[in-house]
Amino acid sequence: MFDSHPTTHKPAETLHVLAVAWPLLAELVLGFGVGFVGMWLVSKESDTAAAAFGLANHVQGAFFLLFRIISMGVGVVITQNLGAGNRRDADRTALASLGASTWLGVGSALLLLVATNPLLGAMQAAAAVRIMAEPYLHLLALALLLDAFNASMAAVMRSHLHTRETMLNILSMHALHIALCFPLMRGAGSIPALGMIGFAVALAISRAFGLGVHLWLWRSMLRLQPTWRDAVAIRWGSLRSSVAIGLPGAAEAIAYRMAILASVTVVSGMGTTELATQGYAMQIMNVIVLSTVALGFAGEILVGHLIGAGELRQALLLVRKCLFWGLAVSSTVAVLTALTAPWTLRLFTSDATIIAKATTLLWITVLLEPGRTCNIVVITALRAVGDARFPVLAGSVSMIVIMGFGSWLLGVHFGWGLTGVWFAYALDECVRGGVMAARWFGLGWVKQAVASRRLVNRSAI
Repeated sequence: MFDSHPTTHKPAETLHVLAVAWPLLAELVLGFGVGFVGMWLVSKESDTAAAAFGLANHVQGAFFLLFRIISMGVGVVITQNLGAGNRRDADRTALASLGASTWLGVGSALLLLVATNPLLGAMQAAAAVRIMAEPYLHLLALALLLDAFNASMAAVMRSHLHTRETMLNILSMHALHIALCFPLMRGAGSIPALGMIGFAVALAISRAFGLGVHLWLWRSMLRLQPTWRDAVAIRWGSLRSSVAIGLPGAAEAIAYRMAILASVTVVSGMGTTELATQGYAMQIMNVIVLSTVALGFAGEILVGHLIGAGELRQALLLVRKCLFWGLAVSSTVAVLTALTAPWTLRLFTSDATIIAKATTLLWITVLLEPGRTCNIVVITALRAVGDARFPVLAGSVSMIVIMGFGSWLLGVHFGWGLTGVWFAYALDECVRGGVMAARWFGLGWVKQAVASRRLVNRSAI
């Protein structure tokens, strides 16, 4: 059943998954570094400022997920077309992604400008937190528009296996952001200290730089010459398959983000100290997930090529390998992160109560990581084979009931506080991880993979 479509194109034989994963990991590490530096600089102002920064970044993250509708779907469709040797449709999809990114970016920016105050109110942000978070979110609106382009253009580059070139651009973009953070946030010479506002300004400048480099990479490496019409036209015919894959994939990520926002709202109601503790713990927890996300993205790219080439058995084995390495690395890093938490947390705060609470949360993360690793690696693989609806349909119930409602039930109703909220996180990740692993290793995705392969072949004729 698996090898019913023989082909001479076998990317798994020439490209090891780690060769694709390490540039992605480098991107993620420096991206984490930007957030880490931002939180560190803001925490020097006060724990209240850190709480506002963490809360605002949750809101920004929710809006950024809208761009994944395009970038996730475009990446999968292009890898499948390239695997089948169909460069023509791959290029059409790439150019069509620009117009969709424009309108998604504009819409997201306008919505953020209008909805900032109601959102912060709905999230029970204290008055002192809202005063700091609101102007910061308004300035992020411009960065959202630029992020829409960078997300889709980077996805196209990675689909062509130009992960190293994409990495260098993203690294340069993040490095510029960090370099600008220090003078803009803390002040230098005639530049006043802008605090969180300076972080947003640096973000917008760095994203504009990244967009310029992406345009150059498209022209020089992919021989794609985008026009102004590409940037404003919505070519539904070229995007239909991408949206069919990206919309369910983004819906799964959006459901996750909404559940996270619901839990953060619960934490916000506990007080500014708890919100700051949550922000510090999550910032350090990001270290753990970096390698897993890189493996997941690498697996998605290679699995897409394998499905386009008809190598279903190789796709099955590749995901098993990614899952093995993901579990080994994430579990090890989780334990090390929890052990060193009493010292690393002192980079942000000297409050002994906050440090003790955040350390407890990071030990709970050790229980959370196996489930999250399964979710990241398997969900990206399911999306790559065209089985994008299952993760959102199967996972939404767990995210809404266990993570969202469970955060209130354990944290507030049973009085466990932040510990209860994080136990809800861990339970949700492990339940969903088990369901996703059963889907993959039970071969429930094969029918969708065969259908995707046939569709790509039909388009190439």
